[in-house]
Amino acid sequence: MASRRLRTLWPDLAGRNVLGFGFCGPYLEPYQAGANRIILAMPGAQGALAHRGKRGIISCLVEEDCLPFADSTFDTILCVHGVEEAPNLQTLMKELWRVCRPEGHVVIIAANRGGLWARSDRSPFGAGRPFTRSQMRAAMRAVGFHPTIWSGALYAPPLKMFSKGGLLRGSERFGETVTPGLSGLILVEAIKRLYVEPDMSEKAKSVVARPRFGTSPIANRSSASHR
Repeated sequence: MASRRLRTLWPDLAGRNVLGFGFCGPYLEPYQAGANRIILAMPGAQGALAHRGKRGIISCLVEEDCLPFADSTFDTILCVHGVEEAPNLQTLMKELWRVCRPEGHVVIIAANRGGLWARSDRSPFGAGRPFTRSQMRAAMRAVGFHPTIWSGALYAPPLKMFSKGGLLRGSERFGETVTPGLSGLILVEAIKRLYVEPDMSEKAKSVVARPRFGTSPIANRSSASHR
């Protein structure tokens, strides 16, 4: 279901340099033929799986606080289940911002704190730190990403009976219309902005000058001039 949402956001990545951080192999497989380059970066705590592309092995093991790529390398970045267990979320976000080119796009897919899947110990989304939309928005804006599109996926309850095709599709349609806040996953697309500094709105609030009035009266100029 998340793949279907992603295809809606990114119908084509022809000629682009793409970074996948986290568990992105299945999501980026359909773009292999058209993209200029796809690299799958897997965090050290998660471990790496070998994925082969048209240029050979495309996966590598990385540290979240020091991605082994030059600044502004990628046109598009996909992060799937890479933020829930990040030791330092802001550091990871800064690294993703650094390797993304100006006006580049990033999509983050993470467990939804308000969904049922994050509350189930049997679910793969029950581990780590889930997010609300406001929490994700704050984390992205803090480093200079500007969220533009929000979506959700996986509305069916984490029960085996709902894994069948008909029930699964029906649950998705029902959730999108009636309970959009209860999706198992949240998807957000953001753009890297350079002309707005991180936390600019908060900084502006702190530096706004407010007039202060003294306690002593002002001298009467007219009377002082006659003296």
